[in-house]
Amino acid sequence: MGLNNTPSANRIHIGFFGQRNAGKSSLVNAVTGQDLAVVSDTKGTTTDPVYKSMELLPLGPVMIIDTPGFDDLGALGELRIKKTKQVLNKTDIAILVIDGASGKTTSDQELLDLIQKKEIPYLEVYNKADENISVPDGSFLVSARTGQGIWELKEKIGTMVSSDDGKHRIVGDLIQPSDFVVLVVPIDSAAPKGRLILPQQQTIRDILEADAVSIVVKENELKNTLENLGQNPALVITDSQVFPGVSADTPEDIPLTSFSILMARYKGFLDTAVQGVHAIEQLKDGDTVLIAEGCTHHRQCDDIGTVKIPRWLRQYTGKDLNIETTSGTEYPEDLSGYSLIIHCGGCMLNEREVQYRMRCAVDSNIPFTNYGITIAYMKGILKRSLGIFPHLLAELEN
Repeated sequence: MGLNNTPSANRIHIGFFGQRNAGKSSLVNAVTGQDLAVVSDTKGTTTDPVYKSMELLPLGPVMIIDTPGFDDLGALGELRIKKTKQVLNKTDIAILVIDGASGKTTSDQELLDLIQKKEIPYLEVYNKADENISVPDGSFLVSARTGQGIWELKEKIGTMVSSDDGKHRIVGDLIQPSDFVVLVVPIDSAAPKGRLILPQQQTIRDILEADAVSIVVKENELKNTLENLGQNPALVITDSQVFPGVSADTPEDIPLTSFSILMARYKGFLDTAVQGVHAIEQLKDGDTVLIAEGCTHHRQCDDIGTVKIPRWLRQYTGKDLNIETTSGTEYPEDLSGYSLIIHCGGCMLNEREVQYRMRCAVDSNIPFTNYGITIAYMKGILKRSLGIFPHLLAELEN
């Protein structure tokens, strides 16, 4: 994928953090070579994180993020600090920008402690400093104003995270060249006008890169397509919402899974999600379930996250459950009140943020699963949908 069509979730996220007026925005502008961020001598000019897609070799497509000052004051300052912490959750490389003239402050050290706790690769960059000021070993001395050290900084950033070497595949490693793969894609009121949703696009691309053949059908065309194909496809992949009907129309000797299950593997939380789904059996009257989505979209009358899954959960368990929903970057810091967390496939979130959310749940001993696995479990087809992952089938049977 080129720069213009690489999804945000697939880009390496590089966050610039620091105090107000440390020169973060000026440094972002110097690194990107354009006036991305508003620059002012007034403290606190950046009030919300600013995102910019660009190409940074040898990393390739990246997302540059300029964040509000971490030493902000008052109620508005607390909100800005909260947003800065949210950005850390999706940051692959952190640039801690320190005012070279003032040196490292307690706020800088607090930020550094957070970065280290989250195990994010980072650089300490001293800005607005002249050549006579010394900095700690491993740090960078730069001037956003004169350009001193900017080229060296970009070169260093480019070596900090290895680019995707092909190990991360949605489905390409599960199929062979010339295989047929049937994708079941409902076209209903929830489908975006004139296009497919991101997991469907990415799966088609991955199938093509594997030199296999993708056949895209609506759910009501699946049975006829399978009968007339002339050979069994290597795999059928379905949207979770039509999982039960697709399972009924797909012969047992044809492997079947869902986009959501494949995305959970792609984002690195499939094993945890399979383990977590069994908590549905322990839900009691009054328990609270969090349904979390990574994107924000207009809610439809029969929305999967706010309507369908809550309805199916109550029907399956027979319990009076409290259902809470979150979307986009909002994700509760305190998870202690939840008995189960059901997350979307995470296609709009990068791998680090999805895994952060998973780890928060695991650390709080809260079961964590996702849409596709939840639906397959409640409809009695989870074992079948995991048939392409033998190690997970073994876990289910133990």
